[in-house]
Amino acid sequence: MTEPAPALPRPGPARALFALTILTGSFLLFLIQPMVARMALPRLGGAPAVWNSAMLVYQALLLGGYAYAHWLAHRRPRTQALTHLAVLALAALWLPIGLSAMRLPAGAEPALWVPWLLGASIGPLFFAVSAQAPLMQRWFSAATGGRDPYALYAASNVGSFAGLLAYPLLVEPRLALTGQSWLWTGGYLFLVLLVLGCALLLPRSGPAAHRPALTSAPPTRRRVLWWIALAFVPSGLMIQTSSFLTTDIVAVPLLWVLPLGLYLLSFTVAFAARRGLATFLTRYAPIAILIFGSMVIAGHQNYPVLNAAMALLLLFVISVALHSCMYEHRPAPERLTGFYLAMSVGGALGGVFAGLVAPVVFDWTYEFPLLILAAGVLAPQRFLLPSIARLWAGGRRRSMTAATLGATALAVWLGLDDQSALAGGTRAGIVFVSLALLGLLAIGRRPVFAGVVAGALFLFGGYDALRLSAQPGARTRSYFGVYTITDRPGARDLAHGTTLHGVQLLGSEARLRQPTTYYVPASGVGQAMRALPALYGDAARVGVVGLGTGTLACYAHPGQHWRFYEIDPAVARIARDPDRFSFLSRCLPDADVRLGDARLSLGDEQAASLDLLVLDAFTSDAVPLHLMTREAFQTYARVLARDGLLLLHTSNRYLAMEQVVAATIEGTGWHAAAFNYEPTSAEAAQEATASEWILLGRGPAFRRLVASDAGWRALRRDGSLAPWTDDYASIVPVLRGITIDAN
Repeated sequence: MTEPAPALPRPGPARALFALTILTGSFLLFLIQPMVARMALPRLGGAPAVWNSAMLVYQALLLGGYAYAHWLAHRRPRTQALTHLAVLALAALWLPIGLSAMRLPAGAEPALWVPWLLGASIGPLFFAVSAQAPLMQRWFSAATGGRDPYALYAASNVGSFAGLLAYPLLVEPRLALTGQSWLWTGGYLFLVLLVLGCALLLPRSGPAAHRPALTSAPPTRRRVLWWIALAFVPSGLMIQTSSFLTTDIVAVPLLWVLPLGLYLLSFTVAFAARRGLATFLTRYAPIAILIFGSMVIAGHQNYPVLNAAMALLLLFVISVALHSCMYEHRPAPERLTGFYLAMSVGGALGGVFAGLVAPVVFDWTYEFPLLILAAGVLAPQRFLLPSIARLWAGGRRRSMTAATLGATALAVWLGLDDQSALAGGTRAGIVFVSLALLGLLAIGRRPVFAGVVAGALFLFGGYDALRLSAQPGARTRSYFGVYTITDRPGARDLAHGTTLHGVQLLGSEARLRQPTTYYVPASGVGQAMRALPALYGDAARVGVVGLGTGTLACYAHPGQHWRFYEIDPAVARIARDPDRFSFLSRCLPDADVRLGDARLSLGDEQAASLDLLVLDAFTSDAVPLHLMTREAFQTYARVLARDGLLLLHTSNRYLAMEQVVAATIEGTGWHAAAFNYEPTSAEAAQEATASEWILLGRGPAFRRLVASDAGWRALRRDGSLAPWTDDYASIVPVLRGITIDAN
């Protein structure tokens, strides 16, 4: 008599349980990354080697988790359940989350030591949780008799997206790091209970309870490489879009959340059971690649919001199209974990290419147009109209190819013949429309379409980038971004994306030595520099955090002792090169420039070794929070003489830094005053720029400097704003124009 098959759980409740488990795991995974980064910031600093190493740790652990899920999925269901629950229990020994007590050895290489620290701190937890999405989908298929589990991947990315938004908007503004750690601990224990519930649904008897039989054909090597390529491009494009938006469009804090969020949502659309939206976006993705790709690369700064919107839409459409292509060619559920492993490999390689390799190989963001072009090659294509398909049919294919590529070359030549016309006007419109029509005609013929896209990208941004790259010294790239030096009548500029980092006047010796932009004599820092001899004598000791072009060096007097702290070696090379900027070479040729994170460097200085410390590191989007905490101010107080002065440059379009300072120093013994400088028309003509400065001191020098100019005033204080500490700091409550109750 045949033994009756065991009853399977109802698909509806089982799907809900597995979806909740996957969502919870992904939520925790995207919550732990920024949380640990905040914990590590005061100890490790913000050097690029630190965070590049951290990214590699996350990618390696994610790959390890997917590989573990792939290995485990080929065991008996009961073996899978017991093994994974044991792994989760073992990883729980690392709770609550916190950094290992080990300290960075003197002279240690961050690229080697940081992975060891992060791995020892959260490695087992990250590894165990990262396996959730593919493993739970495999369990769902086994528990429901082979039902398609791929739609559950949408829950994974909903959870990731929720975790991504929850940390900066909800968790960080409301909880200190200790509370965040316990919150994550509670979430992890809840996840273990959910996994246990899923394990109870796995079959215990019958054929399904034994080791799964692989009845479908394995994917070919070519198919696996194709999956990797389809995952590579959106991952790299997501990272590059984040960099593009925050440096080349508009430097808005938290803007990096949008590209990552859209990237995650693309999986939700691409892997959804209802295919309407995914099919529509995939169908018309080539049009977006051609039109939006060309316009974004052109980088016209007159419409920054429009440029940002196009870049985000382009990323989303490309991600949906390529991820949908992966979904449409997914393997049988029994080979699901191998499919996700290939996807993880592609995503990791894309991140490494855009985040680590490209800044070393390229001096401009050439990876951006290259990734857009790769998307044009990989995206599925069909002729837009039957009439267009007939044009390419039969013997006309070769002549159509020659005619289309020839017309593309002609349009590019006409554009290059007068590059100034491409900035706007009739000629630019004619060339753009011509290339757009040629591209629309070529959709469906992949090699020809790729040729048109390549021509458009070259004309509307690539040529100008190559021209600047060919000029010696005009462009420098580091892990912090792209620095461009441009000359205009009477002045030379250093720009980081759209942020101006320094201006030097050209001409006479007096003009070459004249401080400009935020640092003119009438500004807050200018007043402090001019008062140094009277306050501290001829041997004043000055420290400056943030070198820039070295403008402040031209306030130095013989006998004074100056030290600059600069995190980016590329900036130090630019400032020291007299053929680029000559502030240092003319005014302080033997300047002491110390590379590395400023807080860590100042922590190693002797006590009372400075009379004036200038912090000029808060004007861009990437505000170093660890330089503005109470613990950081304790470091500054230690390194300053008892009557020393601390001067903060707080000019920022998006953050109300004055309120942060007021809240953080309250009750600490610091006296503070603010100075808002607005240049006159004559000063603006000499490259003076509006600026905001905050002066802090603990002795008579503070009172003497404040009394020297009526422009100094008391700080504005927001009573609801909590002080920043190493345990708590959030920029959300101080975003200008945004009020969020963090209590």
